[in-house]
Amino acid sequence: MISLAHAQSTAPASAGLMDFLPLIIIFILFWFMLIRPQMKRAKEQKKMLSEIQKGDEVITASGQVGKVAKIGEQYVSLEIADGVITHVQKQSIQTLLPKGTIKGL
Repeated sequence: MISLAHAQSTAPASAGLMDFLPLIIIFILFWFMLIRPQMKRAKEQKKMLSEIQKGDEVITASGQVGKVAKIGEQYVSLEIADGVITHVQKQSIQTLLPKGTIKGL
């Protein structure tokens, strides 16, 4: 009779851990499939924004293509055509293009 009571008291403890195992596995998969790549992409974006220089050709999040004319703390001046300069937030710059790309458009 003692062995039966002992078996009943230990079974729920191991079953409780097994109940959470699928949730733990889902969280680990979620981390490696979604969160980690997004953090890596944000880190690369921040690095790219810090390395932008005058004369670089960029694309903004809205699809505007231009050459960097002036860089400020929060804003960047883009020359989108000869003599036409627009001001955009630095964070809206999405892609750094290779030199000479604008001439090919």
